[in-house]
This record gives sequence, C-alpha cells and structure tokens, in this order.
Amino acid sequence: MRRLATARDLATTWRGLERRSRELAELIELAITEDDEGIAPAAELELEALLKELSQREFQLQLSGEYDARSAILAVHAGAGGTESQDWAEMLLRMYLRWSERHGYTADVIEMMEGEEAGIKSATVEISGAYVYGYLQSERGVHRLVRQSPFDSAHARHTSFAKVEVMPEVEETGEIEVNPDDIRIDVYRASGHGGQNVQKNSTAIRITHIPSGIVVTCQNERSQGRNRESAMKVLEARLLELELIRREEEKARLKGVHVDMGWGNQIRSYVLHPYKMVKDHRTEYETSDTTAVLDGELDDFMAAFLESRVGEEA
Repeated sequence: MRRLATARDLATTWRGLERRSRELAELIELAITEDDEGIAPAAELELEALLKELSQREFQLQLSGEYDARSAILAVHAGAGGTESQDWAEMLLRMYLRWSERHGYTADVIEMMEGEEAGIKSATVEISGAYVYGYLQSERGVHRLVRQSPFDSAHARHTSFAKVEVMPEVEETGEIEVNPDDIRIDVYRASGHGGQNVQKNSTAIRITHIPSGIVVTCQNERSQGRNRESAMKVLEARLLELELIRREEEKARLKGVHVDMGWGNQIRSYVLHPYKMVKDHRTEYETSDTTAVLDGELDDFMAAFLESRVGEEA
C-alpha cells in the first residue's frame, strides 16, 4: 500500500506539472495574440515556479535505486575519544533530527545510550517518509569534527570522530526472514543516565543474531512487546544492510575498486576552529556556514553526492 501511495503521488505530481505547463503555454499565446503586456508578469512568475518545481522533480529521478523510496533507520556511534566523541555524536544526532523536521519526516529515537559525562555513546533513529533512505545514504560513513574543546580548561583544539550507519527499512513482505533458532533474546531492566535502573519491570530487550553476531537493543518503550518489535525492526534492517554491503563489495571487486565500509571511510570534515568549513571528501563540496549545516541544512551535500553517482551503475 505504501508503494501504491508513492506511485499515485508521483503520477499526480507529473500530471499536475503537465497541466500547469499547458495552461502556461495558453497564457503566453493569449498575451501574444491580444498584445496584452499585463499578462506577462504573471506568466513569468508561473514559468519560474514551474521550472523550479521541474528541477526538483528531475533531481528526485536520481533516487531510482531499489530501496531509495523507503524510510530508513539511522544509527550514530561515538568513536574513540571519550566525552569529546560522545558530544560530537550527540551533535550529529541533533543535526539529523533537525533535517528530518525540516522535511516533515517523522523521527523516532528507538535506542539511545548516554555518555558518562556528556553526549551519547550511540543512538538509533527510525525516520519515516518518502525517499528518506535515498537522501540519507549520502551520510553513511565516518564524520570528523575539529574544534576547540568545551571540556578542556585550556580550550585546546581536539579532533573527534563519529560513525553514521543508514539502513533501509524492511517492508513487511518477507524480504528478510529471521529464523527464530538463530536469535537469542535477553530481557533486562531499562537504565537511565549513569546506569541507574529507571523501571522496576524488565522491559528492555537485547536480541543477538547468532550467525552474524549482530546485537540490537531497545529500551525506550515502556512495554516489553513494543521494545521487542522495535528491536526486530532494527535487526531486519541491519541484515538487509549487510546484504547490500555484500552486493556493493562484490560489484566493487568486479570493477577492481576497493570499498572500505569501516572506520577508515572518512566522508566529511566539520572544522569549527581555527576557521569554519564543512567539506565532503567524496564530492569536494564545501561550505563555510557550519551553523546551518549542524542545524540540519544538508540538502546541498546530499544533492552533490547523488549527482556524483549519476552513471555510476553503468
């Protein structure tokens, strides 16, 4: 039903553009026939709006991958470096939540492990909406921050790292089947900041997928059933992502290209000191407006990434 709704919206949009272009052509023809200069400003405004909309829709055509139209599950992990990296991971989490908000997507934090002093060790977010995975796949990799540390009394310059994972949401069509014999489910009490228990009942869930070694936890919901459902959703998404990585590595091997999906895959640097610059190392796109980027304005980086991949499949 989701695929049907997406296809219907897409068809309605393009038919609307067709209708508007036809009406604009008739308006221009009328202006020429009647020699009425008063029509020209309105026609010019409509032409600009139509061209802008068309440009956006043509760009969206780049999101034609098998899973691009889906919602996504995004995970942020702090790198080595203690409080510095954990604070950076929380900054990235906020950045993606603000990006989701700007686009009208629904973001639900499934799991978050807080740091000892500040920030987070990790967080998992489900972001729902059309083409979320298509856009967010540009964010997969290691993000590097250079700044004066707010946790250092000497305000020394520190470099921090955090890793972002992006997985397409698994649709309920049996595309990923998890054998019950392959998983181990542990139940425990949810814990809050500092490790103290925040619930008397054991509602938190930890699922271990034995063949792959993947471990997924969820404790944000108050009921054990809801936590289990969310954890299974993340596990299925991780298993699907493993399959996508396997395909990508196989494709790269056939092309003779090395693909590093680990911590060495640094994709973007955010420099706040001694100057301000955010630079994507894959596309060379950069901006000095670091505040806007950290506030969720990521569209230009995503557009540059998608444009750089045009023709890549061939």
